Amino acid sequence: MIRVLRGLAACLALFAAGCSTTPPDNQGNLCSVFEQYPDWYDYARASESEWGTPMPVQMAFVHRESSYRSHARPPRKWLWFIPWGRQTSAKGYAQALDGTWEEYEDERGGLFRSRSDMEDALDFIGWYNRKSHRQLGLAYTDAYSLYLAYHEGRGGYRSGKWKNKQGVKAAARKVARMAKRYTSQLAKCQSQFRCDSWYQVWPFCS
Repeated sequence: MIRVLRGLAACLALFAAGCSTTPPDNQGNLCSVFEQYPDWYDYARASESEWGTPMPVQMAFVHRESSYRSHARPPRKWLWFIPWGRQTSAKGYAQALDGTWEEYEDERGGLFRSRSDMEDALDFIGWYNRKSHRQLGLAYTDAYSLYLAYHEGRGGYRSGKWKNKQGVKAAARKVARMAKRYTSQLAKCQSQFRCDSWYQVWPFCS
């Protein structure tokens, strides 16, 4: 039954593919990102409230993983001149792998969740980082270590194999720098995104 429901959800996701969101014009400025897509602010804030990962860290993950492309996929593998599948099963804003996404769906309920939906992607990142925080003792503000655990898996992080992977460490440093940059930017503009929806009433949304 669960497989049938997931199949229906996948069909709905494919149907919605034509409505995918264009990546933000200025990805290096979080204020500009949220100005272009104010709902993303609400999603990031909800994820932070639920799971603890600061909004700038969440968005730095998305920036690194998909450059805000809703249907991002890894490069194809090739057998001579024949396309031969993908390098991994990663997909969507958060580049979540099939197995990890299924675990997330099992815990959160996955009937209408989609990796190409920003709300679900940010919730997934928060959910994953909560586990890294609890199992590995990583601080929610430690974007560098959180990203290593996200990219390599918690087992891979614990084993320390990433220490010999210069490319992975370089990517984690970029995420940490972007998170720091986003934090500074958001501090200057966050007030404009609070109480911006018709159903939000000050001071309850402050």
